[in-house]
Amino acid sequence: MTALPEVLEIHTPALFAAAVARAAARLRAGDLVALPTETVYGLAANALDPAAVARIFEAKERPAHNPIIVHVADVAMARACAAAWPPMAARLAAAFWPGPLTLVLPKATVIPGIVTAGGDTVGLRWPSHPFMQAVIRECGFPLAAPSANRANQLSPTRVGHVLASLSDRVKLIVDGGPCQVGIESTVLDLAYQPPRILRPGMIHAASLEAVMGVSLGSQFAQADSADEGMTRWPLRSPGQLPRHYAPRARLRLVTWATDAELHAVLNRLGVEKATTWVVAHSHIPNDDGFAGVSVVPRDAEAFARALYAELHRCDAEGAATIVVETPPAGPEWQGIADRLHRAAAP
Repeated sequence: MTALPEVLEIHTPALFAAAVARAAARLRAGDLVALPTETVYGLAANALDPAAVARIFEAKERPAHNPIIVHVADVAMARACAAAWPPMAARLAAAFWPGPLTLVLPKATVIPGIVTAGGDTVGLRWPSHPFMQAVIRECGFPLAAPSANRANQLSPTRVGHVLASLSDRVKLIVDGGPCQVGIESTVLDLAYQPPRILRPGMIHAASLEAVMGVSLGSQFAQADSADEGMTRWPLRSPGQLPRHYAPRARLRLVTWATDAELHAVLNRLGVEKATTWVVAHSHIPNDDGFAGVSVVPRDAEAFARALYAELHRCDAEGAATIVVETPPAGPEWQGIADRLHRAAAP
């Protein structure tokens, strides 16, 4: 029988310091540790150790062509991981780091090829979660840290989600509470001219454009429709596979204004109400006959914070189908829409 992983709490200064020391010791030894960030929980390893990074791919059953973002504790560490640090990277880092923005830049030779899926660029991020920052500083090296779940499945935003997915594949998990952002970081490719968004997130194009002085609208549209940069191998960023961030249940994006419209759409799709969970933000249906109904906020930031937890809940309750009310249009919703469309892909 496989032993359950150790779960460390960090809600007091003493527990925080002890967890930092324990996590850093395991990471120095080449082990994997599940750590909280402000976006989602990450499965971390020493980014400079190819053998340790290989354990991430094995634990997640992650395809080798899907690169991993490298997490740093300051700009100096980021610059050491990149072969070039253009002025635009400096401006973006000053504006958005630490935070949920990943910058893709030419990689330094110190970054192993396994991290970048054999590519010549690397995604770099300085997370804002204080525990993640403290662990990286204690280690003295950057961490490769994709989401702490099996490949293509829902990212974890609570420690219970990590346990449900990887309890037999990681020995140490640090419980930092619910993630405050709730979806993965925005990924901006600065190694491509003009720069383009490879993965939208909660830092959206308009905010980036205000700092960069460059329009990203057309680049985002091309990337979202699988242009040559999206389909060319190796991938330059995670989050570009057609199906990703997916619950076990079949996810359907549906628009409705009344209960009658919702029922008509479900009948047309051949969806059985008794095994369907509805996640709504504006038009809340009567829950009679559904497996369940969840109400999430219409505010984009609050919606993102709640989304994965609700989808995990639907899976845990045994839903066969999850019907999500289509989110509103607008730049602040692009990251959410991206995750939902990939989760709904066949």
